Amino acid sequence: MPKLLIIFILAWLGLPAIAQNTPDKQTIAPATLKRPKLVVGIVVDQMRWDYLYRYFDRYAADGGFKRMLSGGYACENTMVPYTPTITACGHTCIYTGAVPAVNGITGNEWWDYDTGTLTYCAGDDAVTTTGGNTNEGQMSPRNLLVTTIGDELRLATNFRSKVIGIALKDRAAILPAGHSANAAYWYEEATGNWISSSYYLKELPKWVKDLNAKKLADQYFGLNWNTLYPLDTYLQSTPDEQVYEHRPFGRAAKGFPYDLKQFAGKSYNLLPVTPYGNSFTLDMAKATIEGEQLGSGPVTDMLAISLSTPDYIGHTFGPNSVEAEDVFLRLDKDLGAFLNYLDEKIGKGEYLVFLTADHGAPQVPLFLTQHKIPTGNANDADFTIAINKLLKDKFGVDKLVAGLLNFQVYLDREAIKKNSLNKDLVNDVVIDYLLNQAGVYRAFALDKLYETTLNETIKTSVANSYYPPRSGDIQVLFKPQWIAGFLNGGTTHGSWNPYDAHIPLLWYGWKIPQGETSREIYMTDIAPTVANLLHIQMPSGSTGHVIKEVSP
Repeated sequence: MPKLLIIFILAWLGLPAIAQNTPDKQTIAPATLKRPKLVVGIVVDQMRWDYLYRYFDRYAADGGFKRMLSGGYACENTMVPYTPTITACGHTCIYTGAVPAVNGITGNEWWDYDTGTLTYCAGDDAVTTTGGNTNEGQMSPRNLLVTTIGDELRLATNFRSKVIGIALKDRAAILPAGHSANAAYWYEEATGNWISSSYYLKELPKWVKDLNAKKLADQYFGLNWNTLYPLDTYLQSTPDEQVYEHRPFGRAAKGFPYDLKQFAGKSYNLLPVTPYGNSFTLDMAKATIEGEQLGSGPVTDMLAISLSTPDYIGHTFGPNSVEAEDVFLRLDKDLGAFLNYLDEKIGKGEYLVFLTADHGAPQVPLFLTQHKIPTGNANDADFTIAINKLLKDKFGVDKLVAGLLNFQVYLDREAIKKNSLNKDLVNDVVIDYLLNQAGVYRAFALDKLYETTLNETIKTSVANSYYPPRSGDIQVLFKPQWIAGFLNGGTTHGSWNPYDAHIPLLWYGWKIPQGETSREIYMTDIAPTVANLLHIQMPSGSTGHVIKEVSP
């Protein structure tokens, strides 16, 4: 065989092997896994979705909200898929992707049938306060049954990633950060300092001590509180000084301007009821990034920030108040400055931010009454007294109701069993009473939820919160616009209704496209979306789905 022909045959036989070893440009994996340097979660406590647009024309061009709306991705139809829509449940759901029925955080507090005690969501008597002399640091995430996205990030990097939570409220710092967080910090109202728990740290880091030494709370009190713009330009608010607004700064302080200087060196519990609570928290966020060098290492770090002040102001003055409008106009500026800081410190496009809320809020009933909208206040404290009396008259046993919490009646199950009572008959007496009270829409036994004729959205919201060891026996649903308590003014939250359950969700920064969607999305979808962007496992109890528009 000619030599040339032999060479040709050998070359032809080798083609498949060569082809198999030639990389296809479409299938080449990146040389290294790309992740953002820092993930920042921002939860604005009691931010209704419509606040993005209610004050839109007044937000600054270089502020936070317009910047995230125009340069990021907005999920306009994001809903909380459970009730009660309250702080502990919301912060936990955001970072776990799990509803209360799965993550175990069924309220800010609950009657725990396993221990027979009233339990605070983050309470932990086994730990001590770090950085203070009060019991305000006896907190940990031990009541949380599942992992958070921060836990999963720590696991994915063999605990090289740093994860830290900060908030004025302890539960809003602890529950988002998770079990394995490096630290969580919250506000000690007795001193105006940032503190933590021995669960995380035996001693505060020097950078926290240095920040506390600046006494920023006193400096903010020294600024007083007047409206950011002339008072007569607040056209999206009810006129100042309404009868249903509380007066946290003294009976004589009926409206703007507020003299805060008098509280310096004392009354630190009042700082969260001013817009400076947000500024103070973002000061701590920057100090945390600097002190822990977040975003500067070889792996992704995470900072969970909760801005608690809008909740304090909403409860105190109501969503339609000048105070509420002013706090969001100021927050817009604070967020804009914080994004500028991240650009400079971490680098544009190197960090990922999501902004959302733990819940919204209804309007104050007295305000709605003025405008002929059906509403009311239900006196749930009186409900407990009346129900216990009825049950004693009927069954001869005193205090069969352990409490009325989270829109649920908690019965003393042990007493019912000990006295050989028929639990269904006890339930019937309670339900019959509730259904005859003004403002009550429905009342039913939770263990018979799926036998109850109820709108599917409402039924799912109730089911998503039912964890028997920490849930009550009877669910109470109020009519729209009705709230429990707050008889003399202010507002609260907790219902399945859109004013409580429709929340903002904005994505900004690393690999986030520009745009928006009106597709229905749920709070449970946030954590799995972050996990997908980071290429890590979603939290252990996650029931949500990846938002494909954000993480294609």
